[in-house]
Amino acid sequence: MSQSGFNTGIATRRVVDRAAPASRRRSGRTSQSDLDAKLEALQKDYADLHTAIFEAAQVHRRLCAPRQLRYGDFEIASEIFAVRHLPGDFFTVEQTKSGIVMALGDICGKGLAAGMWTTHVVGMVRAHTASLSGTEQVVAAVNRDICRMSTVRPLASLFLAHLDPATGVLNYCSAGHPPAFLLRADRSFESLAVGGLLLGVLDDPVYSAGQVRLDAGDTLLIFSDGILESHDQHGEEFGYERLKAQLEKAHSASADAILFSVLGAVQDFATIRPLMDDMTLAVIKRDA
Repeated sequence: MSQSGFNTGIATRRVVDRAAPASRRRSGRTSQSDLDAKLEALQKDYADLHTAIFEAAQVHRRLCAPRQLRYGDFEIASEIFAVRHLPGDFFTVEQTKSGIVMALGDICGKGLAAGMWTTHVVGMVRAHTASLSGTEQVVAAVNRDICRMSTVRPLASLFLAHLDPATGVLNYCSAGHPPAFLLRADRSFESLAVGGLLLGVLDDPVYSAGQVRLDAGDTLLIFSDGILESHDQHGEEFGYERLKAQLEKAHSASADAILFSVLGAVQDFATIRPLMDDMTLAVIKRDA
C-alpha cells in the first residue's frame, strides 16, 4: 500500500471513530424516547382503567339502597365495604304494593370477578319479586336462572325478606346466608336461618320461608360473612358472639347509630389488618 493510501485509511478510521459516539448518543436518545412513550401509554391505560372501575362502583352504589331509609315506624341503615375495587356484596330495598322487599346478597369471590355478577343477580331478584309473592318462590326462581347458565355460573348467598310496615310481619328466606339476628326489645335473641342451599349449587333444591313479627323496639341485623370472618392480629375471627354482644350493647340507639357501633367494633377488633372479604351490614329497627 502506498503512503498516501495508508494515510487516507487512518483518516477514514478517525472520522468513523469520531462519528460513533454521536451515533450511540442518537440511539440512546431514541431508546429513551420510546420508553417515555410507552410509559405515557401505560399511564393513560391505568388512568382509563381506574376511571372505568370508579364508574362501575358508582353503578353498584346506585343499584344498592341509600345508607338511610324510613318506612313508617321502621328505620333502615346499611353500609358496604369492598375489600377490593368493586364489591361482590349488595343490599337492595324496594317498595312494592304489599310492602318492603330487602335483599342482602354475597357473590362468592372478590374483586371485579364477583362485582360483575352483582348487577345480574340484583336484576334477577327484582324481576322475580315483581311477579312472585313468596320469598321462597323468588329465591327458587333466582336459583333456577343462575343454574340455567350453561358455561359459567356464580355461587351466591342471599337473604331475602318481605316486610309489611303496617303490621311488622316479616317473611324471609335465607339461601346459604349467615342467619340474621333479631334482638327483641326485652333483650332476647332470635336467629333467622330458615331457607335452603346456596344459590347456584343445585338446579332444583327446596327453599322454605320463615316468618317473624318485628314489634316496637325490635332490631333486625342482616350481614355478610365478611363481618363474622374479620380477623384480629392473632388470627381469631370476630364471630357471632362478639356481633351479638355489640348489638345488645347498642340496642337502644337508632338504626344508624347501631350500624356504626357494630362496624366500629369490627374495625377495632381487626386493628391494622386489611379486610379479607367484603363487609355488608344492614340494620332494621322499629321505633320503640
